[in-house]
Amino acid sequence: MTPTVIITIIILYFGILIAISQYVSRKDSSNDTFFSANKNSKWYLVAFGMIGTALSGVTFISVPGEVGSPNGEQFKYFQFVLGNAVGFLLTASILLPLYYRYNLVSIYTYIEKRLGFYSYKSAALIFLLSRTIGSAFRLYLVVIVLQRYVFDYYGIPFFATVLISLLLIYAYTYKGGLKTIIITDTLQTFFLVASVIFTIIFICNSLDLGPIEAFETIKNSNYSKIFFFEDFISNRYHFLKQFIGGIFVTLAMVGLDQDLMQKNLSCENIKEAQKNMYSFTAVFVLINLLFLGVGALLYIYANQYGIEVPLDHLTGKPRTDLLFPEIAFNYLTLVPAVIFLLGLTAATFATTDSALTALTTSFCIDFLNMDKKKNDPTNVWKRKIVHFSFSILMFLVIILFNAINDASVVSMIFKIASYTYGPLLGLFAFAIIFKHKTVKDKYVPYICIAAPFITLWISNNSQKFLNGYVFDNELILVNGFITVILLLLISKKIKLVGNQE
Repeated sequence: MTPTVIITIIILYFGILIAISQYVSRKDSSNDTFFSANKNSKWYLVAFGMIGTALSGVTFISVPGEVGSPNGEQFKYFQFVLGNAVGFLLTASILLPLYYRYNLVSIYTYIEKRLGFYSYKSAALIFLLSRTIGSAFRLYLVVIVLQRYVFDYYGIPFFATVLISLLLIYAYTYKGGLKTIIITDTLQTFFLVASVIFTIIFICNSLDLGPIEAFETIKNSNYSKIFFFEDFISNRYHFLKQFIGGIFVTLAMVGLDQDLMQKNLSCENIKEAQKNMYSFTAVFVLINLLFLGVGALLYIYANQYGIEVPLDHLTGKPRTDLLFPEIAFNYLTLVPAVIFLLGLTAATFATTDSALTALTTSFCIDFLNMDKKKNDPTNVWKRKIVHFSFSILMFLVIILFNAINDASVVSMIFKIASYTYGPLLGLFAFAIIFKHKTVKDKYVPYICIAAPFITLWISNNSQKFLNGYVFDNELILVNGFITVILLLLISKKIKLVGNQE
């Protein structure tokens, strides 16, 4: 597929999204519409659209690529996904009822009610930092693909590709916000799901495999091992590490994240929101299994046709993230290449548009106090300035990441999340579990800074002090636990009033 065809498809794709945005927000572009979609979203639209938000381009490219990585990861990611599923169910049963009870717009206002002003600002700031970094990394992955296969052909520099991508996202989200995203993410999730299904079909046809033969081929290949129970101490892929990490990473990155929760809170009531989470969980597990199957088929296809994993332009090392686009654009026919492009674009921009809206919402509510100043006539233009500012901030983070990154993006995202989301996990855990306690609020920001550094020290020295133990995604639990311990050291008993939690 030529770069001209690719860029034409991208222009048409964003034209559709911008048209949807204009239609949805034609009558109402108020802050209530932007922040909460007026709390009348249909649960099935939210559930379907959340698939695209939760998966992102990381799942689309990096997860299949890691199946055949030199580290022998195979299907080990599915252990993490099973933990994710438990985390989603805990979010639906514990956190969502709490958020609906308090009728929250920003979920971090709960921390203000329980622990105080500085704790609240710390929680909100942790989210802003974590989501900006995480979303920038996710967008970076796809921009690298677009740069390599499209914009390099036209001599357009990397920074311009990033800027164009973010401006296009801004163009269809700045007016309608969450109300627009509920609709556009539904469309984008459709492209994502269709893409992974059709990719499997096209690759199987290229390999002359029927459905049963494809299943047996994957099963008997060197890529299909799911569960790793060997050597709990030193094996970072051990089932318990991945499963436990999956639970707590999900609780933090979904249940305590304004981005994913904002969609849930746009449902009419708690029952609708829980229907969304339960149905979303089932589809999430299935889709991830399909992506791992795509990864196995890609490596089988590459081995059969002598295709090498593409090299990173900066490091000169094999980059598994690029195997999927390499095969889709250069070895498959036009139709599967187009379907891949639509799926990749949908997966990534569904995540980024949602993140920009959530970041804007959190800053406007948690730092500009727009929920307490609803009659201020300047609120709408302030919100638009904040929305644009986060677009620029994400641009700068991507440029920085491009200059220093030489690791798999999927690994990098969850590694960073273990440090940045850990204090958030600890704050909410303390607030929910120790209902009879509060804290010396002004010291909480220092704890939120100290806990990740203590966690980093433990991780770097675990092999020395813990008999060779190697941490992986479960490190977020350690970080959260350290935060809780430190909060207990500055805690004091309180007398509960009413339904305070």
